[in-house]
Amino acid sequence: MVSSARWLAVLRLAAVSLPGTLAAATPPPPLPAERISVQQLPPSSHHWVYVFDDAFANEIDMRVHLYDGDHYRRLGQIDAGYYSSFNLSPDGATTVVATTYFARGSRGTRTDVVEFTDNHTLAVTGEIVLPPKRAQTLPTPFNLAYSADARLLYVSYVTPAASFGVLDPVKKTVLGEIDTAGCVLVIPSGAYRVSSICESGRLLTVTLDAAGKELARAMSEPFFDADRDPVFVQGIPTARGYAFMSFLGKMHEIDFSGEQPRISAPWSLVTAENQGVWRPGAQQVGAIHIASGRLYVPMHKGGEGTHKDGGTEIWVFDMATHQRVARWPMATQGLTRIIAVQVSQDAAPVLFAATDSAQLAVLDPRDGHIRHVEKHFGQTPWQMLIP
Repeated sequence: MVSSARWLAVLRLAAVSLPGTLAAATPPPPLPAERISVQQLPPSSHHWVYVFDDAFANEIDMRVHLYDGDHYRRLGQIDAGYYSSFNLSPDGATTVVATTYFARGSRGTRTDVVEFTDNHTLAVTGEIVLPPKRAQTLPTPFNLAYSADARLLYVSYVTPAASFGVLDPVKKTVLGEIDTAGCVLVIPSGAYRVSSICESGRLLTVTLDAAGKELARAMSEPFFDADRDPVFVQGIPTARGYAFMSFLGKMHEIDFSGEQPRISAPWSLVTAENQGVWRPGAQQVGAIHIASGRLYVPMHKGGEGTHKDGGTEIWVFDMATHQRVARWPMATQGLTRIIAVQVSQDAAPVLFAATDSAQLAVLDPRDGHIRHVEKHFGQTPWQMLIP
């Protein structure tokens, strides 16, 4: 047996001859302290798209994702709470979210709030606490909208009485509330005009002053029949206003550039023999590239109650001639039903399409060729906005 003395000598020799063992008495230098910071985004692009994920399976966790349509990557996300609405400021620098929080997650004391996010950092920069009455609906850009000069912000209320709140986005205060006599949503136009859609098929237009006080109101003639052919409330921006599409495929173009809306005669997306067979259907039912006058619409074969089913094809129309110029089947390119579309407004646009299986596709708007597909983009990407 080896004596204890001999083992001690062996251990001392190993400690002297092997670096980094017991002989290395000097401790390593301490690691630098971690600094947590928020990295700023790169310069914005015309091909960035803000995608609203309704998170329909768990509505208290809705989100807005920012996606780069040139480099095919996610840039970040904005938390959006429960049954929220979102929009962008006129200069594209701010995302605004109207949402609701409950003290116990899905129950407890209710707090309605509008939150402001800096689009350079995606950090929340402020909020406005609202009366607990904001409209909690499926996506539309008309639940929450800025005035053209960004000095006022409008938010739709339903209690079920209909009205809208007028907010100061700079001072972060509530300025007042405007009763809309049963008409809903906030469609901004001009300096301080807000229109709402009525069940009679008319538009109520309220004119405000710079302080958000009502100056005048007027009601338009009916432009649709809610019983026979209602319209989607997701109006599509045009050069002078918005176009509202009906469930049966009628296009109602409305010029909001004057003191009161001017309503054009409707035109149809479908021929007489296809009336009621092919229909538009989606959560975001169309997009127009204003410079080229091209309209992109998800279309499907359906019937009563299929207006949210999404499109199996994208149809392309010329807004000047009202003629269909292209028809793109989506299943042949690996996409399921198209539930939302959006197009950038630059000279070399890209077309975005989201599907009912949470795909996000980037397409060439000239021929419908798919450039890229994100296979799992949240749960239910139902609305898209581009600054």
